[in-house]
Amino acid sequence: MSSRLSIRNPSRPTAVRAVNQLFALLRPLLFRLEPERAHALTLWALRMGLARLPAMQDDPILATRLWGRSLRNPIGLAAGFDKNAEVIEAMLELGFGAVEVGSVTPLPQPGNPRPRVFRLTEDEGVINRLGFNNGGIEEMARRLEAYRGAHPLGGAQGLLGVNLGKNKQSTDAGADYAAGARALAGFADYLVVNVSSPNTPGLRALQDPRELEAILEPLRAALPRPAPPLVLKVAPDLSDADKLDIAAFALEHELDGLIVSNTTISRPAGLRGAASGEAGGLSGRPLFHLATAALSDFYRLTEGRVALIGTGGVASGADAYAKIRAGASMVQLYTALIFQGPDLVWRIKQDLTELLRRDGFESLEQAVGAGLPDTPRQNSP
Repeated sequence: MSSRLSIRNPSRPTAVRAVNQLFALLRPLLFRLEPERAHALTLWALRMGLARLPAMQDDPILATRLWGRSLRNPIGLAAGFDKNAEVIEAMLELGFGAVEVGSVTPLPQPGNPRPRVFRLTEDEGVINRLGFNNGGIEEMARRLEAYRGAHPLGGAQGLLGVNLGKNKQSTDAGADYAAGARALAGFADYLVVNVSSPNTPGLRALQDPRELEAILEPLRAALPRPAPPLVLKVAPDLSDADKLDIAAFALEHELDGLIVSNTTISRPAGLRGAASGEAGGLSGRPLFHLATAALSDFYRLTEGRVALIGTGGVASGADAYAKIRAGASMVQLYTALIFQGPDLVWRIKQDLTELLRRDGFESLEQAVGAGLPDTPRQNSP
């Protein structure tokens, strides 16, 4: 299905319309700013409550379950937007069914030298080489403890994922991921092991099953009991052999999920943005087809037995639907918010609802993997 499909929605609620009008006024200013400064201003506005929406009921067809937890809708915020867990509640109020914070490393680190984020406006894409800039696990633990004081685990507000990385200078990846798990797993609805960012030297090599084995043992030993679901985030640039190895590893070691995928180091033909030659990971619309193809591959290779989260290029309800039909139980987005504004979440949910009903599905779970009819389909994980 074309990712460009758009369904005409009924009139937007007044509050949604007002937030989008505010974004339309601010967008020219934001796009004059260097991307990181614009992002910092966005986070400030969210902390100040300038983009909050009243609670709106999602259509029941969007409700689903993941790892035994209820989701009011399958639209999640990808890691990278809220690196330091500053605006969890604000993003859930925008209508996300889940928010993933991080990536976070054991020690604070500044990341790579600036400039390190580049808009490809004509392509609705972004290249970044941030390098896990974040405040470290102690700062995040304080924020998550405060958040959980108001929103206990298992609540109805939405799932909270915590995305773990390793410090650039660390020589013991297993110890770094274990430290993150020890400090933060107790606050998480699910925990993500990020071994696929292209911006930390050597990190993607950790996707090798032998390296994953060395990470998984100390990490699992550090988890509380009961432990949150453990999810691996993988790259879209894997070879067929790499995908086969990772899928087999996920099944053998009973991983709870895979996020497919991180940013790509490839550059699809036809990019028009002046910064398309910059080094770093590419996200946004240009990533959609590569990431969705990788998602389909992992659904086939795991025979639908591992929960998949589809991310990469989601910019419409049709994009979200394509990821779900390719095997995703949940989808994530981030880059499209930069170009389309905060009412995008509402529009995606409206379009996704209509697409599910158009094709005769009575629940979201029925659509998971429906675009891959030759793959055995399991019940929702």
